[in-house]
Amino acid sequence: MKFNYGWVVVAVGALMTCVAMGAEFSLAVYLPAMAGDTGWTRAGISSAMTLDFLAMGLGGFVWGAVSDRWGPRPVVLSGAILLGAGQLLASRASSLLMFQLTYGLMVGIATGAVYIPLMAAVTNWFDRQRGLAVSLVSVGFGVAPMTMSPLARWFVLQHDWRWAMSMIALIAWGLMIPAALLLRRAASTMPASAEAGAVSEPGVETSLPRALQSRPFLILAATFFFCCTAHAGPIFHTMSYAISCGIAPMIASTIYSVEGLAGLGGRLAFGIAADRFGAKRVLAVGLLIQALGIAAYAAVDSLDQFYAMAVVMGAAYGGLMPLYAVLARSYFSAGILGGVIGAAATVSSVGMALGPPAGGWIFDHYGSYGWLYLASGVVGLLAVITTLTFPPAAEPVPQPA
Repeated sequence: MKFNYGWVVVAVGALMTCVAMGAEFSLAVYLPAMAGDTGWTRAGISSAMTLDFLAMGLGGFVWGAVSDRWGPRPVVLSGAILLGAGQLLASRASSLLMFQLTYGLMVGIATGAVYIPLMAAVTNWFDRQRGLAVSLVSVGFGVAPMTMSPLARWFVLQHDWRWAMSMIALIAWGLMIPAALLLRRAASTMPASAEAGAVSEPGVETSLPRALQSRPFLILAATFFFCCTAHAGPIFHTMSYAISCGIAPMIASTIYSVEGLAGLGGRLAFGIAADRFGAKRVLAVGLLIQALGIAAYAAVDSLDQFYAMAVVMGAAYGGLMPLYAVLARSYFSAGILGGVIGAAATVSSVGMALGPPAGGWIFDHYGSYGWLYLASGVVGLLAVITTLTFPPAAEPVPQPA
């Protein structure tokens, strides 16, 4: 049996998403030390992540379109170099504005160059086991909080935040640059085969401008938006919600660890199910589980209940994220997939940016997070309803598990 090089791309993708996302989200680890050392406000430091999300979303669309034309290797390699450079410059920032621009914009743009092109590249390597392959790439998200973040915390304890950020940047370079050189584009996305690919894939759109105006894309982007809007606020405020219920801060932080571990299992389970039953069906079921789980959080008030809901929520939203790339491949050709996924991710990043401040506004006005979880559950149901409006797709025939 001929070896599918796509599995090498999967392994590279899992490693690179782990390092890139771990390096990016380690800002929470640096935050207390940074505030004490520099005198910058925590709100000011945290705003770098807002810039990061927006830059990652918009950058993902641009980088995705570039990867469609030139392949994933030069794009992801550029992202790896920019990620390390952004963190090194941020570690030397002498003002809050300089830090926001380097960590917020540079690191955000760099991460967009890694995640979207990798998801598109892996999706194009597989006709069978596509859901599993894409889900394995996204496992890096779940592994990052258990690897990169503790390492960054240890560096801070041993030295200081500037030294820690510099070391994380060097580690990112050391792991990601060699890994990026192993990437290859699938044969179906090579320029010489673009026209042949279009002919051999009836029912899929081959023009990016037309794709972005098509009904499948608008539904995909809307579903992605509602999904991320629904879970962004609840995830961001879960620790604060637990503390408001009388749970100690250190114990409350372990809820995120439980969500991360559950997300690993959810990604694998949803990926295998998508290969067996089809991405649309699994996405709809997963969105329903997520919506009901979010709403159920409004009745939670004890640690065991928080842990139980963390398992449900972690598995649900962790398993959902890779399915958008799998579903996109059902409607759009391999040659434009990076641009399509990047555009949908850009729309979803707006939802991610809306959730946290909306949750803060609700708490400030009502003194509790109850309405946040109920309202987010309703938004989650909108995602379910939107999913049901997808037209028939050129989806691969489900394969036995």
